[in-house]
Amino acid sequence: MKKIQNILEEIKKLEKELHLEIQKKEEEFFYKIKGEKVYFQEETKKYHKTLATKVCSYILNASILNILTVPIIWFCLVPAVFMDLVTSIYQFICFKVYNIPKVKRKDYIVIDRQSLSYLNPIEKLNCVYCGYFNGLIAYVQEIAARTEQYWCPIKHARKLNILHSRYYKFLEYGDCRDYQKRLDEIRRDFNES
Repeated sequence: MKKIQNILEEIKKLEKELHLEIQKKEEEFFYKIKGEKVYFQEETKKYHKTLATKVCSYILNASILNILTVPIIWFCLVPAVFMDLVTSIYQFICFKVYNIPKVKRKDYIVIDRQSLSYLNPIEKLNCVYCGYFNGLIAYVQEIAARTEQYWCPIKHARKLNILHSRYYKFLEYGDCRDYQKRLDEIRRDFNES
């Protein structure tokens, strides 16, 4: 258990280091983040606009198969919006009852690439779609993870490819004594430490 805790602490340290490295890119690519907005220097924005592919060229150079799959991709938005609505309502009602802290949607669904002047309108729209869809999946995963922590905080016996944010707090598979002793404690432990 101590070794697992050490590994988790190392992962958190590396994640912080990664975020610091990503922030250094602000200087390298001449932008600043203020609140939730991204601001480029004027010269940089002008230069970016010269790099944007014209919509006509973009469409004419697209593969026919890519064009034919566009309706399928965009149709996926219908169930995604429904899932967003249902999951948000679920956590709004049930998390109050279970006394689980709510997941902040804005921390997961980040839509900011449309501010990039080197993208044409189609690319910007695609980036909005991807930012929404991938953020939605992460948002739903966090809601599900908190729900699982409350109802069934037991690790799986089989290996998982991806571990969600709450998994490290779960009890070991087969540890019936700790399950009886610590279930209530784990159901209430939503601290991020």
